[in-house]
Amino acid sequence: MGVLTRLIDRDLVDDVLAETGRVEQRSRLLPARVVVYYVLGLCLFFGEAYEEVMRLLVDGLRFLGTWRKEWKVPTTGAITQARQRLGAEPLRVLFERVAVPCAQQSTRGAWLGSRRLMAIDGFVLDVPDTADNDAAFGRSGGVKNPAPFPQVRVVGLGECGTHAIVAARLGPWRVNERIFAEELIADFEPNTLVIADRGFYGYRLWQAAADSEADLLWRMPAGPNLPVVRALADGSYESFLLDPKVRGRRATQRHRGSANIEEPSGIPVRVIEYEVTNREGKGEIFCLITTIMNPEEASAAELAAAYEQRWEFESSLDEIKTHQRGRGGVLRSKSPEMIEQEIWALLLTHYAIRHLMCEAADQADIDPDRLSFIRSLRVIRRQVADQAGFSPSAFEQRPGGDTD
Repeated sequence: MGVLTRLIDRDLVDDVLAETGRVEQRSRLLPARVVVYYVLGLCLFFGEAYEEVMRLLVDGLRFLGTWRKEWKVPTTGAITQARQRLGAEPLRVLFERVAVPCAQQSTRGAWLGSRRLMAIDGFVLDVPDTADNDAAFGRSGGVKNPAPFPQVRVVGLGECGTHAIVAARLGPWRVNERIFAEELIADFEPNTLVIADRGFYGYRLWQAAADSEADLLWRMPAGPNLPVVRALADGSYESFLLDPKVRGRRATQRHRGSANIEEPSGIPVRVIEYEVTNREGKGEIFCLITTIMNPEEASAAELAAAYEQRWEFESSLDEIKTHQRGRGGVLRSKSPEMIEQEIWALLLTHYAIRHLMCEAADQADIDPDRLSFIRSLRVIRRQVADQAGFSPSAFEQRPGGDTD
């Protein structure tokens, strides 16, 4: 469990348990601290049964002399009750405490000048088909063609260069991604460039995000008119975003032939337009808007290249959905509270793995993108499982009875 405990040490866990009111009043077979690490272990061994995951985590500790030999692996029912006592809040708070951007200035592919490259995006997770999950989260497809499982929507803010997710919001699948994205604005930080795809653009959301201390680089959907206010030497141009309500009022004024049409005004933006060849071999126009108005700070070509880094964050989401959870896998938990606990644990273990990979890449002076997530996950799983192979004879006995 070293990859987890090195970031999530017992003192931090105890602090969070006290803060969230989960400290037990009596001794239990499964104390809250143990349950926290166990829930994280479930996300490392997604396909294993409850009791088997507990066995994997505890057997090695017995050999190391840090676990009581008379302790028995609890039943699945006892483990489920322990998870219910713990709840989701401690895992959410732990994620918020631990998950911070981990790229160093030397980390390759993580920066545009002095700005850290970040991105927002979302994904959907299938959860067990129970009445409680269905009522809490719903499912796509409508009445005529419903999805086979209820679904949870997760929207995250992640570091492009390291694939580390540093903030997230989750809820029913029917909630629009923009709602969760608006909540994530509180996690935007200075000296970052936050990238988003065209599905996130909305005038009010851009307005709120632009008021944060971060810079923005978002792709525009087809439709909004972006008039050229001033052409710039690098091929980009200055423009403005118009409030849809104002646009509608001006259209009415023109229709009525009013001579008092308001002068153009709105939120100033810089526009970068370029063409790419899509998978079908056809040309596709990309239209990006940014809050970085000075081309000397970031040229049009540099911003277009930075936007492509958004795909790195999409890879992070795929790592969780496909590799860590398992292709086509459904989460374990039968109730909404336990689903939230499981998702926060899933995000926390993914962050721990990505943090370790970033450190390894920095030490080797290579881009973290060159490291395989699935191979790293397999190494970590082997390390946990191999604890059970430790034998007391492997330790050298020192004078006085100490072991090395």
